[in-house]
Amino acid sequence: GDSSEVQIRLKGVQQVQATGKAFAAILADGSVVTWGDPTFGGDSSAVRDQLKNVQQVQSTEGAFAAILADGCVVTWGDQNYGGDSSAVQDQLKNVQQVQ
Repeated sequence: GDSSEVQIRLKGVQQVQATGKAFAAILADGSVVTWGDPTFGGDSSAVRDQLKNVQQVQSTEGAFAAILADGCVVTWGDQNYGGDSSAVQDQLKNVQQVQ
């Protein structure tokens, strides 16, 4: 988990979660910084625009799930580990917690 490329952005970290080969940090402004193996969630660029007002991040071995302030859930990482929630996205409303 070499964080040197994102080190300058890692200010005001509130929470850090990890998959098998990547990390995700929630910052004080509700944004998320990720690093590590892209296939294990280290690359969140595909969902970066959605990762605002993040309240909580949970992880599996290869993917992350973020709960937003409005109760929506954003996922990224390996689809075999839950990184693609598009099939159930319409059901992921008013979510309070992910385990």
